[in-house]
Amino acid sequence: MAQVTLRLDERLWTDVKRAAEARGLSANRYVADVLAAVADPATAGSDRERIRERLARAGLLEVPPPEGTPPDEQAVAAARRRAGRGTPLSELVAEGRR
Repeated sequence: MAQVTLRLDERLWTDVKRAAEARGLSANRYVADVLAAVADPATAGSDRERIRERLARAGLLEVPPPEGTPPDEQAVAAARRRAGRGTPLSELVAEGRR
């Protein structure tokens, strides 16, 4: 079995340990499982994980920023421009009742 040394910033390592603990795994086992899933989506533990991996490989998985990260100003400006466009929810509900 190979051994690998990684250099991670403290915040990432804290997140890895937290994610491992939430799944009842050691940090080592969690990292090994994540790397296995990256190398072969069929090894991911659940259907959800396999789908996420496939989406990520296709560049279609949107990963939210870490909690507490301020939103990108350009993204907020774009969202404001899009806000209020489209069919109002009240019209969709009324149409569905007909």
